[in-house]
This record gives sequence, C-alpha cells and structure tokens, in this order.
Amino acid sequence: MTFAVLSMTMVQLGLVASIGLFDRLGAEGAAWLRLVWAGLIFLVVCRPRASSFDRASFLAAAGLGVVTAGVTLLFMAAAARLPLGTASALEFLGPLAVAVLRGRGQLVWPGLAFVGVLLLTQPWHGSISGVGVLFALGAACCWAAYIILTQHVGSKVSGLQGMAVSLPVAAVIATMVAGPSTVPHLTWQLVGIGFGLALLLPVIPFSLEYLALRRLPAGVFGTLMSLEPALALLIGWILLAQSPSVLQTVGIASVVTAGIGAERAAPATVSIYT
Repeated sequence: MTFAVLSMTMVQLGLVASIGLFDRLGAEGAAWLRLVWAGLIFLVVCRPRASSFDRASFLAAAGLGVVTAGVTLLFMAAAARLPLGTASALEFLGPLAVAVLRGRGQLVWPGLAFVGVLLLTQPWHGSISGVGVLFALGAACCWAAYIILTQHVGSKVSGLQGMAVSLPVAAVIATMVAGPSTVPHLTWQLVGIGFGLALLLPVIPFSLEYLALRRLPAGVFGTLMSLEPALALLIGWILLAQSPSVLQTVGIASVVTAGIGAERAAPATVSIYT
C-alpha cells in the first residue's frame, strides 16, 4: 500500500514540477523533455532484447508508446488550462470507462461520473477552458488505451522489456510533435531539470507501481489509485494555490467514488490499472 501511495504522490509532484516549466518551454515542451529522458533511461537500464518479442508483441509495445506520448502531451496541455484536480478527474474517466466496460454493466457509476464532470466543468457558467476540457478528455481516451495495451504487453513480454520499447517510442512521438519548437529554447540547466522530472514521472512511479502490484491484490491497488484525482486536488491546492469551489470539490468526489465503485464491480481478477 505504501508503494502505491508513494507512486501517486510522486506522479502529482512530477506534474507540479513540470507546470513550473510551462513559462520556459510550454506544456508540450515540458512533456517532451520528460519523455525523452524517460525513454533514454529505460533504454539504457532495461536494454530491450529482440528475443523478448515476437512481431505482435513488439507492435503492441510500440502502440503502447504512442498512447503513452498521447496521454502525456494531452494531459500537460490540459494542465496548462485547467486546475490540476479538474484535469486529473477528467483524465480519470479513461480508466473508469475501462472498469465499467469490464464490470457487470452497472450504469450508476457512469451516471455518477457524468454528474461529477458537470460539477467540475460547470458549462452553465462558461468560465472553464473548453479546449482544456477537450485535451483532458483526449488524455482520458489515451489512458484507457494505455491500460488495455499494458495488459496485453504485460501478458506477452517479461519484466520491464515492454516499457524498454514503449517509452523510447513515446519519446520519438513526442519529439516529432514538440521537439522542433522546444529544442531551440533548451539550456543545460533545463536539460538537467528534465532528467530530475523524468525520475519523478514516470521512472520511479512506474517502478513503485510494479512493486505494489507484486504485493497487493489487483482490486485493492485499483481502488487505491482511484483516489488519485483527490490527491491531485490536494496537491494543487497546497502547492499551486488552486482552490476549487464547493461544487468542483463535490464533482471530484463524485468521480473518485465512481472510480472506486466501478473498480469493485469489475471482475476480481481484473484491475483498471493492470
């Protein structure tokens, strides 16, 4: 349980630290710098072996890299336009959808999540960034695909070999999208900061999640991770002075509750995070 909580905390701290680079590199540039370092670290440390893959598993790992780049770039773009807790709750709709589809067909959890989204975005006011919401929902779709592909790759490839392919692929995709506009603004200081950010997210959190999943039942792990939007709200409030309204707080609580309910309704052998 400690590993899971530490993983969630480091993810949110990594996001906060990345937001600090927005003024210098932009949201996409900060995401690119993190992914490039993460790809290099996993490439050097894990050293993917051709013998670990057949054609189908390699293509699945490469596809995982594409959606990893998507979720990272899109979420950072959302975080540049929305409070961290709101962006995290909207992104969480991705794993929630996976859990609902794999569960017992209960409609109460999607309904509760829909109410939560309405309270978070409050479209009747028109004050929230519609573009930011679209980016967050795009990240949610990529996260759903990430979960499905992670399960497939994990069942076909041993150890961290899948990540040793997926993260370098994610780095290449991010370079194609954000590299040309970011590289001219790089300094050695920013390169060093990027290395630290990559350790905060995703290198250490992914490793902690791997350790947690070896010690916790999948359902317990998934339920714990359902609390991540609430943790994002807390850290955004403390470190970024992003104070949500009462309705937005209730909205995040609704999404978290829907995630826990959908996770518990899913088959016991399946987690929305594994």
